[in-house]
Amino acid sequence: MTGSGDGNGSGLRTLPLGDGLPARAGFVVLGAHRLGELVQRRPAGITGNQWSSAIREAYDVVVCADDGTPRLAVEIGPETPAGRRAERMKNAVAGAVGLPVLRIGSPTLRAAEHGRAVVTYVIDARTYTDGVAVVEPGEDPPVGFRDILGRLPDGRTGAVNDLGALARAAAVEAYVEGRLVDPILRGLHVHWTDGPAEGWSWLEVRPGACLVERVTVREHRFSTGLDTARFAEDLAALAIGERLRTMDAAALVPRDELRAAIRGLAARRGELATGFAFDHLCAD
Repeated sequence: MTGSGDGNGSGLRTLPLGDGLPARAGFVVLGAHRLGELVQRRPAGITGNQWSSAIREAYDVVVCADDGTPRLAVEIGPETPAGRRAERMKNAVAGAVGLPVLRIGSPTLRAAEHGRAVVTYVIDARTYTDGVAVVEPGEDPPVGFRDILGRLPDGRTGAVNDLGALARAAAVEAYVEGRLVDPILRGLHVHWTDGPAEGWSWLEVRPGACLVERVTVREHRFSTGLDTARFAEDLAALAIGERLRTMDAAALVPRDELRAAIRGLAARRGELATGFAFDHLCAD
């Protein structure tokens, strides 16, 4: 796995791999590390203030090559104003040494519970995409990683790499038990021009009241090998599955409020890199 930037990684330290989780394709997944543990010295072009601030900040998961060289740093968790400021500082240093970064913003997903599984999924997706042969003119495009069909845990045939598959099954089970008024886990995804991919997912729990999750994905000098916006929507579905376990009625969003927010996205379609394909969700 290599980033999509031009950095050669010469400013990166090699890390001990003893506590790492072996992953596919020869990479090792490590836990949290401070940026100061990953970078050997202050890179050229980085101010002293940027350096002293950034090196105290940590990434939740670090993916290394088998020689201990960091190949990807990952953050998973809530987005806050203070966190965005720290992210800018870290991005400046990481960019200077060519360290790829993946940032997943979610009020529900956490590195401790979901980090290594999500990162392993990304490694698989990137490895699969890198290994797909170039399509000749006139040939059908290869099946994308997310669309590979196989046998699901409930015995049906479906997309085996859908991160929201278990949440969708849990929603049906909750509906049968009378805990939801609609079993369908719905969603949308967009990609802001010069900004993050964004995925939404929701369930109608009570008439007119929904459980809603929003996830952002930012790729810095890195490509997951997935449709990033669709990946964000799948992560939002995964988060809905987590929230179904401990349903908080106080956190439900009125359906009219959700629809107004979707219409707000539609009104800003000119700011989206790939347009807005969910006008059907704006109707009453």
